[in-house]
This record gives sequence, structure tokens and C-alpha cells, in this order.
Amino acid sequence: MRARAVVRMRALLLQGVLACTLSLPSLAQGTVSGSVHLIERGTKSSKDIDDAVVFLDAEGGSARPGSVVEGAVVNMKGREFAPHVQIVRVGGTVAYPNKDPFSHNVFSNSALGAFDLGLYRTGASRSVPFLREGVYAIYCNIHARMVNFVVAVSTPYVARVNADGSFQLRNVPPGTYRLRAWHERATEVVQTVNVPAGGSAGLSITLDTRAYVPAPHPDKFGKPYATTRADRY
Repeated sequence: MRARAVVRMRALLLQGVLACTLSLPSLAQGTVSGSVHLIERGTKSSKDIDDAVVFLDAEGGSARPGSVVEGAVVNMKGREFAPHVQIVRVGGTVAYPNKDPFSHNVFSNSALGAFDLGLYRTGASRSVPFLREGVYAIYCNIHARMVNFVVAVSTPYVARVNADGSFQLRNVPPGTYRLRAWHERATEVVQTVNVPAGGSAGLSITLDTRAYVPAPHPDKFGKPYATTRADRY
């Protein structure tokens, strides 16, 4: 009887230790918040600050499980991609439903993973996986003005910046991270941050857009878009 009592006591102690261990990370997790500022030429205002993406990479590159979107949707409507910038977990897919009354041809010549979804009409949808981390520029081979960016990440600590430049990364455990900020008109900024238990506030990131020069992109064959062709689609 005494041996059984000892075994039972040890089992209860082990359960208590496991319960405490499992609860520690959630207690230590916090929110990392701050703001992003775009340096513009002259007095130009930043109307597309909410296209910026901020994320944390753990030092050493080890990814942790999280709730980053495994599958996402970018709609095609009014000869536009919506949203203009989409975030997806590495290995996840993005669907491109055609909601216009004419055809589209979604493609990318990105070195990370080129693809061509072909021509398809209204009501149809085609998807593509994003297998490597990075930023993919995506276009329509019919309509030159259509531009989309997919940011594929291996971290759950990622967010689009709000219209006022603020951002929040939730449920971040304490540790040392690389804080990365991307915007299509600026060079990516990377800085090391130490996140204490409970999170960190007041981080400031500046992205310089002054070297950005807009330029037309080629079609999927690497040639200029036809400027005189009637838009039959």
C-alpha cells in the first residue's frame, strides 16, 4: 500500500510540474508594437503605408508554430488585385478568383518560384503554392496595371501595418529576434530586438522610399505590354 501511495504521489507531482511548464510560455507571451514611417521625397505624404509588412524572425532561424495564414485569397475585380499585398505561410497557397466580366492571366517571373496560371474567365479561380520564403511580385498578362505582392513567411509573428503606421505582433515569447520591415518602394530594414517577458512597445522603424523609381514591368514573355491593343478581355 505504501509503495502505491508513493507512486501515486510521484505521478501527481509530475502532472503538476508539466502543467506549470506548459503554462509558462503563455504567461510570458506578449505584444510587440510600434510604428513604421516612410521617408518620402519632398513633402509627399505616405498614402500606402498600410502596404508595409513587419515580422519577427527568431535568432537562429527556427520557425515556431503559429496562426499565419496557410491559405489566402486575392480577388481580381475592376482590373485590380485585392488586397494589393497578401501574407501567407511558406508552403501555403493563394487563390486568385476572377470576379471581373472578362479574362485574366495571373503570373510571376519571380526567382523564388515562377508560375503561370493561364487565361481564365469570370467565376473561375486558380491557386498557387508559395514554397520559399520571400516577396513575390505577381501580375496579370492582360492588364499591365495589375500588381500584387505575396509575402511568404516562416514565422507566426507577422502583420500588415495599419493606416496610421502602427503595428502589433501578438503572442510573442521572450527572446532575441530579427525585426524585419518591408515595403515595395523601399529597401527592407532588418534590426535586432530583444523582447522581454510580456512584450515590448514603442519600436520605431523608418523605411526610405526616396530611391524608388517606378518602372513598367514586362509581360510573362519578358516583352513590353502592347499599348495600342484593344482590351478584348
